[in-house]
Amino acid sequence: MKILADIGEYIMIIAQAFRRPDKGSVFRQQLFFDLKQLGISSIGVVFIISIFFGTIIAIQMAYNIDNPLVPKTTIGFGTRQMIVLEFAPTIISLILVGKVGSNIASEIGTMRVTEQIDALKVMGINPANYLILPKITAAMLYNPVLIIFSMFLGLLGGWFAMLMTGLVSLDFYIEGLRSWYDPFTLTYALIKTEVFAFIIASVSAYKGYTVKGGSIEVGKASTDAVVICTILIVFFDLVLTQMLLT
Repeated sequence: MKILADIGEYIMIIAQAFRRPDKGSVFRQQLFFDLKQLGISSIGVVFIISIFFGTIIAIQMAYNIDNPLVPKTTIGFGTRQMIVLEFAPTIISLILVGKVGSNIASEIGTMRVTEQIDALKVMGINPANYLILPKITAAMLYNPVLIIFSMFLGLLGGWFAMLMTGLVSLDFYIEGLRSWYDPFTLTYALIKTEVFAFIIASVSAYKGYTVKGGSIEVGKASTDAVVICTILIVFFDLVLTQMLLT
C-alpha cells in the first residue's frame, strides 16, 4: 500500500509542477541556472567515460570477431550499434542518475528541511512549479545533447583504438560505421533518452521534495532517488526496446 501511496503523491506533486509558471522571467532564469548546474557540469564525466567505453567496445569487438569469414567491417558496425542503441542512451543515463539525480534530491531536500519550501508557500509561490519544472525541462533539453555528444565520442574512441592497436584497418572501421545504417536507431535512442531524463529529474525532485527530518534524511532521500531511478531506467529500457524494436 505504501508504494501506491507514494505513486499517488508523486503524480500529485508532478501535476502541481506542470502548472503554468507565475512569472515567465523567473522560470527562464531558473531554467538557465539548471541547464548549467545539471547539463554543462556533466560534460566532463560524459567525455571521459564515452571515450574509454568506445575504445573498450571496439577492442572487444575486434578481439571476438576473429573468423576470417566475417568481414572486418563488422567491427565498426557492431561498435556503432552498441554505442547508439544501448551504451550512450542507457549507460550514460545511469551515470547521470548518480550525478544529476543525487544533486536534485539533495538540493530540494535541503530546502525542505531548512523550511525554504514553506517560505515559498507563504509568499504565494507554487514551490513544486518553481523548483521542479525547470529541472525537468533542463534535463529533457540537455540530456539528448549529452547523449549525441557521447555517441560521437564513443565512435571516436573506437577509431583511436583501431589506430593505436592496428587490430583492423581504419578504412574497414569507418566503412563499418557507415554500413547498414537505419535512421530509426537514432530516433529510438533519443526517445529512450527523453524518457530517462524525465525519470531522473522528476523522481529525484519528488524524493527531495517529500523529505521529512534533517540532514540524515536528505542523504537517505538522495540515495533512494538514485536506486529508484536506476531500477526505473532499466525497466523502461526493456519496455521501450520491446515496444520500438520488435
